[in-house]
Amino acid sequence: MDSDGGNIVNFSSYKKSVRDEKKRAAKKQKEETAAANRVRFGRTGAEKKREKTEAERRARLLEGKKLGATEPEKGPQDT
Repeated sequence: MDSDGGNIVNFSSYKKSVRDEKKRAAKKQKEETAAANRVRFGRTGAEKKREKTEAERRARLLEGKKLGATEPEKGPQDT
């Protein structure tokens, strides 16, 4: 049995590169998620207020167009 001396393999550098690649992929995924969340949830106070006002206006218009709506119903807070 001849040994050519090239059979010794050190996998530590391979394991390190695989581990580093997994870390890079996880970081990239987190960055993409953060960017999507900034687009989805990142609104200024003025934008939120405008959207709320617009929703209230649409609700009032819809309520006014209902048939038989003579007077808004009074709830327990309105007494």
